Amino acid sequence: MNDKIIFWLDKDLKQYCLCYYLQKEMDADFYAIVDTTNKTKSFFENQNLVNFKKTWYYHDNVMPIKKPNVEYLASFEEKYGIELWKLAVNDRIFYRFNDFYKFSKNEILSILENECRFFEHILDDIQPNYVIMHEPYSHQDELFYELCKVKGIKVLASFFSTLGYRCEISQTVHFMDEFKNIETKSNPRGFDELINYLESFNLSAKIKKQNIDPFGNKVNILNAAIDYLFRTKNENQKTHYTYFGRSKLRVLLNSINGALKTKWRWHYLNKKLIKNVDYGQKFVYYPLHIEQERSTLIATPFYTNDIEFIRNIVKSLPINYTLYVKEHPSQFTRHWRSKKIYDEIASIPNVYLIHPHVSSLDLVKNSSLVITLSGTVAIEAAFHQKPSITCADFDYTFLPSVERIGRIEDLPKLIRKSLKKKITSDELDAYVSLVEKNTFEFDGTDFDKKSTKKFFHGGRLADVHISNQMMKEFLDENASVLRVLASEHLKKINYFKNQTQN
Repeated sequence: MNDKIIFWLDKDLKQYCLCYYLQKEMDADFYAIVDTTNKTKSFFENQNLVNFKKTWYYHDNVMPIKKPNVEYLASFEEKYGIELWKLAVNDRIFYRFNDFYKFSKNEILSILENECRFFEHILDDIQPNYVIMHEPYSHQDELFYELCKVKGIKVLASFFSTLGYRCEISQTVHFMDEFKNIETKSNPRGFDELINYLESFNLSAKIKKQNIDPFGNKVNILNAAIDYLFRTKNENQKTHYTYFGRSKLRVLLNSINGALKTKWRWHYLNKKLIKNVDYGQKFVYYPLHIEQERSTLIATPFYTNDIEFIRNIVKSLPINYTLYVKEHPSQFTRHWRSKKIYDEIASIPNVYLIHPHVSSLDLVKNSSLVITLSGTVAIEAAFHQKPSITCADFDYTFLPSVERIGRIEDLPKLIRKSLKKKITSDELDAYVSLVEKNTFEFDGTDFDKKSTKKFFHGGRLADVHISNQMMKEFLDENASVLRVLASEHLKKINYFKNQTQN
């Protein structure tokens, strides 16, 4: 009997492209759950490049809004141990970040109920051997991901590695499947050699590149505007709850307002935030994360209030230490933060608010301790012999240099414990070696840039028509990297099969 594989497909087209090349490598029954806008949906309805045995369209199955059955939702939570309100309140569409529509409690519960019934039905009916998806970004794919894991279905979740231009596939996001096999070497690499290894990736250049026209140039903006305003019927606001309230006029005004806010806020923070950092005093470094991202909304769901967390850090510091807080350079993609937030952070005693263009690496090197919600800066700190504290369950928390916050009341003790640490290279070298073993070369950022340029006006418009011809051209143009992606997924499937046999 063939293996049955369900793919989660959305505007991140890597998974669809993977399907095309994976079907050439294995004989299996492919199924797909598609979460896209209406125009893009038409591509999946008419495509003939991948043979899916059955396809479901997410938004067709979570509408219409109805009176929710709270008893069913309560039994679902009890049965699977999945905390639904945690997912809903931290979803950027349902709460805090939606400029177009305010959802009522019953609307949220209705959508959750429809999702739960929809996902349960698919998994019970198909009983897949595997589910293939990218790391979840929104509440719906996180819900599906968690449900699959509870049901014992092998999930192949792909995500960018913590080190270099590499990709990883694992059942648990940011946690290696073979993590238990970590071993220190008899002759480990020293810190100088490890730093040279890290610097070979030139990750700072990658970050700078991401922050230059991340959504395309002015031509992309103009083409996207013409496509949206004059060639789109805007049916999504009727069929997709994610588009509720998005009339063309409101979207246009919101875009103009967003551009103005970005300009005004940049002028403010460029004038007010610290550019010349005093490295002569003892300080703890806390870099802000980008808002509306998985790194906070899903990875650290109870640490979404930056201002309150900064206050808690300051309360926990030894009297002779200061807190340096740095804005993330990519926050401009979210129009920066409001002046009120910057003012409130800067007003907290013993806090220095640092300009986003100040080198994060220099701050790490000169700090006594790094605190992060879930960022890879904790790994960077280890390379430079600095202790760190994090709020997320990632595999790197095994390192002796890293502490994981359990209760916020324990933060003062964790800080003092961390400040006394002497960092050695043994475990870091072992971790790096294990990452190398469990990852493969794949520049996901570069692939995404090519994809958005080809199909989505450089990332400026999500609701677009995609033709078979366009997709085939893209598949051929990126054949070499996609074959690697397919090969690595096949290796992971065989890894799971060998585990079952043993």
